[in-house]
Amino acid sequence: MLSQTEENYLKAIYSIGISNGKNINTTLISRKLKTKPSSVTDMIRKLAEKDLIYYEKYKGVSLTQSGKKIAIDIVRKHRLWEVFLVNKLNYNWDEVHEMAEQLEHIKSDTLVGRLEAFLDFPKHDPHGDPIPDENGNIAQHKNVMLSSLEINSSGVVIGVKDSSSSFLQFLDNSNIKLGDTIKVIAKEDYDNSILIENKLQTKSISQQISANLFVKKI
Repeated sequence: MLSQTEENYLKAIYSIGISNGKNINTTLISRKLKTKPSSVTDMIRKLAEKDLIYYEKYKGVSLTQSGKKIAIDIVRKHRLWEVFLVNKLNYNWDEVHEMAEQLEHIKSDTLVGRLEAFLDFPKHDPHGDPIPDENGNIAQHKNVMLSSLEINSSGVVIGVKDSSSSFLQFLDNSNIKLGDTIKVIAKEDYDNSILIENKLQTKSISQQISANLFVKKI
């Protein structure tokens, strides 16, 4: 049995690995978990002793097969709980992350299996992230950032890179949501802002916003 803190470290290492590849150092982990580097070093030692991570000084950290399996299972539970909270309890998508952070540590595989079946086996969470199946397989979709689309190109919003409450609330206030088809009308060279169009509006958004929206080009 692992503690919640140990599970959080494994999930953080997995998440950083998706974004940064193999170069996972203690600084990145410290920033991700908002904790002291000395605490990270102590936990890395504990996880290495349990054969859940590989660690070589100056070369960084990576998950063992056992560690990766646990991390993916936590991600799976987190995303399923987010679907439940949004679809069944009517929470907004910007409200569910913290609650799912607590629910993801429930140990019952039977409960998680029944939850998945109750939700009719969803493939993505409310933020567009893929949900691993019970065997840890993840169906990754090909996507690009909205900021990379050319003028007069269109894409369907399929996910967000930034899932913070403030960003999700901004999208709600801007009438941008998953499933929207967005067309790039114009781009500004000065600040890389772009003029977009969906079925509700024509709107200018900053480069910071467009670089945090995943789209499937159509």
